[in-house]
Amino acid sequence: MSNIYDYTLSFRLVRNYVVFTFKRYYSKYIVVGKENIQEDCPLIFAPNHINALMDAIAVHSIAPPETSLIFLARADIFKNKTAAKVLKFTKILPAFRMRDGMENLGKNNEVFEQCVEILHQNKALGIMPEGNQGEQQKLRPLVKGIFRIAFAAQQKYAENPKVKIIPVGIDYGDLEKFGKHIIINIGKPIEMSEYMKNFNENPVTTTNDIRDRLNNDLNALSLNLATEKHYDCFKAITEIANIAYVEKLCLSDTTFNRFKARQEIAKELVLIERNEAGKIEKLEILCNEYVRLLNKLNLRNRIFDQKQKKTPTIFMEGIILLATSLFFVYGLLFNWLPFLLPVYIRKSILKTEYEGFFSSLQFGLGILTFPLFYLLQTILICSLTVIPWWLILLFFFSQYLSGKLAIKWNGKAKKFLAKLRFKRLTKKKSSDLLQAQNVREQILRMIQ
Repeated sequence: MSNIYDYTLSFRLVRNYVVFTFKRYYSKYIVVGKENIQEDCPLIFAPNHINALMDAIAVHSIAPPETSLIFLARADIFKNKTAAKVLKFTKILPAFRMRDGMENLGKNNEVFEQCVEILHQNKALGIMPEGNQGEQQKLRPLVKGIFRIAFAAQQKYAENPKVKIIPVGIDYGDLEKFGKHIIINIGKPIEMSEYMKNFNENPVTTTNDIRDRLNNDLNALSLNLATEKHYDCFKAITEIANIAYVEKLCLSDTTFNRFKARQEIAKELVLIERNEAGKIEKLEILCNEYVRLLNKLNLRNRIFDQKQKKTPTIFMEGIILLATSLFFVYGLLFNWLPFLLPVYIRKSILKTEYEGFFSSLQFGLGILTFPLFYLLQTILICSLTVIPWWLILLFFFSQYLSGKLAIKWNGKAKKFLAKLRFKRLTKKKSSDLLQAQNVREQILRMIQ
């Protein structure tokens, strides 16, 4: 009988395909700290959890090659027999919670024993230490299951270095949209052997100590908008002040440095909320007004961070867009259906309302629909025309490439139209635009 940690050929092929497509789902796939992952030793990956299946695939994408990675997931998704078989194939074990019934909590002992065996086989586990998912970009309290498993596995090796917890911070440019960035920020490993002596003497205190350490590590690796009352305000200000803080920190303007700047803004906002209640309330009012004005103007915050170009330059951008519009039409023609079908299934058939599942469902459906449609469209072209085999092959691969180009063209076209709109509003001296700029400046002055 095969073990869940066996690295089978079928699993290897599926994993490689999913990871390959996952990296191309995002416009920028950024990994920092890959050197912190050691091979040939038992590892427990501990990522923050805001984006369902995508978080697990992100960890798979950085795991050592040819190493089985087994995840724990909430037990209720195993109720359907077909789903349970798929989950087992993808190397996912159930974790039972209070809501699954007191009578089922005992089953966790068997699952935890499996996890310890997996680690003793020098394989890897993926455990979401927050215990649940939340779409807000902030850490939730860590549960103790991950530490129970780690200490149980380390007992075999006593104080000799072996089992390691790898903290992983994941940041998404957008929880739903395709073609944004993903940052996978890998922290230094937590060596369980360093805690074994204290654990044997006082397990409760030591568990709390290592939980605090992992919490601090994840806080340093992810964007933690640590507020209960002012979350929308925190989120808005991290975008409003993003470029200003990049400059304040004397960083070059890169995607990762923008992420670091947002982290610093979040820390500053936490201090303001803690120490200056009146100030944070005023910031809340200003943010609400700023967002209202942007919506009314049909503009986005980033337009204020861009250096305003002269009319001839904007005119040339329009000419280039017009000249390359045929590439957009080609890409749209052969990609609109596979792009829209997963969204339609999510909205109209599955009727998923939780934003944290959007990209997982769309990605999961997309890795099936895109190759299927590309194949069917290629067969259709072959049946309608007589062309050489190399042109057929070229057409097959051009569908994907043209789709990527169409998305980029569409993004540039939206930015171009926003520049025109901003130019027109500036020329008219729009009172709403002037008010938005004034409110924005007030916000920046209050947090810098």
